[in-house]
Amino acid sequence: MDSLINEIKSAQSSAELEELRIKALGKKGILTSQFALLKNLDEEEKKGKAKELNQLKGEFEREWMLKKEIIATEELHKKLLEEKVDMTLFTPSKGVGSAHPVMITMERIVDYFVSLNFAIKSGPLIEDDFHNFEALNLPKYHPARDMQDTFYFKDGMLLRTHTSPVQIRTMEKETPPIRMICPGAVFRRDYDLTHTPMFHQVEGLVVEEEGKVSFANLKYILEDFLRFMFGEVQVRFRTSFFPFTEPSAEVDISCIFCHGKGCRVCSHTGWLEVLGCGLVDENVFKAVGYKNVSGYAFGLGVERFAMLIHAVSDLRAFFESDLRVLEQFR
Repeated sequence: MDSLINEIKSAQSSAELEELRIKALGKKGILTSQFALLKNLDEEEKKGKAKELNQLKGEFEREWMLKKEIIATEELHKKLLEEKVDMTLFTPSKGVGSAHPVMITMERIVDYFVSLNFAIKSGPLIEDDFHNFEALNLPKYHPARDMQDTFYFKDGMLLRTHTSPVQIRTMEKETPPIRMICPGAVFRRDYDLTHTPMFHQVEGLVVEEEGKVSFANLKYILEDFLRFMFGEVQVRFRTSFFPFTEPSAEVDISCIFCHGKGCRVCSHTGWLEVLGCGLVDENVFKAVGYKNVSGYAFGLGVERFAMLIHAVSDLRAFFESDLRVLEQFR
């Protein structure tokens, strides 16, 4: 037994310890064999021998468990040293992602109007003729309804050509006052340097009791908004025509590249067209059942703003997934 205890103390691994446990307590182990012989002894001898064997077994197990803890600690320490990782060997990943420039621009636009307590509204991408055209005072003969501009489905439904249908759906569900913007994707059959079949708009609508909203209110908000987006620029309003607003205006800013002196970007005029606006036409209010109200609306193309802010000359660069372009916006 003393030799087994000495072997335990000199063991160097868990494997050696396990061999010693089997040698002593296995089916054919030394102590197991001694316990098996007890049946051949008389009662007095059996009691004395059993007590002795149990003491030896207890001593063996105590020494074995103690050594097991020591070896387990040593083996764990050795394993940790072998698997240690030198973090200085690693460099930060160069593939850092970023939001898309169009989404960055849209978020900035939305942030401005949310700060003025405009609610954010959304609607379906697939629309019917009433919400996309008729309710917005676009009669059957209007050129915007031409197949060359709109994606139609066989059942007469269509991909919305602007986010204005969201304004109609909101007015159908809610009563004034309304103060909202509707950012989202829209679709038209067009594809060139400045147009894509899918693009993004942010349109706004304010409706109040008659007499509480004027063009002056609209003008003030848009001037402040454009300076928020482009810095200290001059803003001008030009008379225009939109079926859903009357009076209507196109809004220009002084060219942010030449500062109004005239360059290729602004076609040497010194001005850049950025959005459209106007007071809501009475026919639009009639379509949703509103009476004795007034309001204004405006709309802008997010990609147009992104192109100007980031000096991108080809709109298609935003959608072609060219990493040489997109990596610049990290």
